Amino acid sequence: MKFIIPISALIGTTLAAPPAQTAHLTFRSDPSTAAYKLTIVADGTTSTVDNNTPISLIDAPDYLARSLCKFDTVDKVEFSDTIAADNVTQQVVLKPASVIRSVTCEGMCVGTYGNCYDDQTGQPVGPCCNGLCAANRCRPWNIGQH
Repeated sequence: MKFIIPISALIGTTLAAPPAQTAHLTFRSDPSTAAYKLTIVADGTTSTVDNNTPISLIDAPDYLARSLCKFDTVDKVEFSDTIAADNVTQQVVLKPASVIRSVTCEGMCVGTYGNCYDDQTGQPVGPCCNGLCAANRCRPWNIGQH
């Protein structure tokens, strides 16, 4: 009977996992041309891409795609980051451009103006999805610009 109470206490305090985030990605063959868009649930599920357009840029306005997504490409590519001409949108750069076969995203990031550090504990909450952490908040990349 000793074990019934602790087990039932654990069952009663189990918290449900938060829903997976969604990444809205725009795939571009060049800076001005959107080849296609995908909405990816960041739960580790692989999404197959049915498009043969070589991609050189991926817009990631609401998710930390370079760090939290895996892009399976036809060719071997180097990935890097940049900010789009609008000075706000984070982009993943592929060099050389390549056809993307699939995308898998998993993990959590903090949206713009969300707490990147917990107000009570001071502990990190998570990385910013599209921007930088300043004064405990995720700020957009264009901070201080008009």
